[in-house]
Amino acid sequence: MKPKAIFNWSSGKDSALALYKTLKEDKFEITSLLTSINKEFQRISMHGVHVSLLEKQAASLDFKLIKMELPQEPSMEEYSEIMNKTMTEIKSQGVTHSIFGDIFLEDLRKYREDQLKTIGIEAVFPLWKKNTSDLIREFLDLGFKTIVTCVNETYLDKSFAGRIIDENFIKDLPKNVDPCGENGEFHTFTFDGPIFKNPVHFKIGEIVKKTYPKPKSDVLDVDGEYVFWFCDLI
Repeated sequence: MKPKAIFNWSSGKDSALALYKTLKEDKFEITSLLTSINKEFQRISMHGVHVSLLEKQAASLDFKLIKMELPQEPSMEEYSEIMNKTMTEIKSQGVTHSIFGDIFLEDLRKYREDQLKTIGIEAVFPLWKKNTSDLIREFLDLGFKTIVTCVNETYLDKSFAGRIIDENFIKDLPKNVDPCGENGEFHTFTFDGPIFKNPVHFKIGEIVKKTYPKPKSDVLDVDGEYVFWFCDLI
């Protein structure tokens, strides 16, 4: 019997490609998708996609969906408490592995591994240390389709929000932006591809500017804010 695994699903391209590779390797029995949700607004954390579209995704992918609801701006302690409670319950169902689409952020990987180790679950990273230029082109060559739902204004301007990722999008990215947005430059919603039974239909709504306070530096006590542009999908 294959070990049971939960798949951490963000709704975006890296998750889709990691899920594709996991299914192709056929080493795990994926019991369900796990997605973090903003409890107040019922949208996917950071990606800004409404739960209704997430549910359509899961149905097209033919997987059970587990929604982990988080407060608007959870502290690390709150997040860890909710995650531990959720994963402990998932483990009780025989799950031994947790799969992620992370590519090269060492601190994030260590955090995930350390958190899961305390519960007795092993983290798996199918895309780890792969070249991100190669990954985005493999993603497109496989026939996946994805739209940019959120951009960080530090790296990209408003015009990138709501764009479908294709060769022109990749060419238009500034040199300091990772082609997979692995540093948080942009986030996506994947709506079609080889692992979908059918495309997820949506309409493009308005593009909205949102700001979030930056944590104060330990060295410089200076206020600031992060600016994001969200493309609403309906």
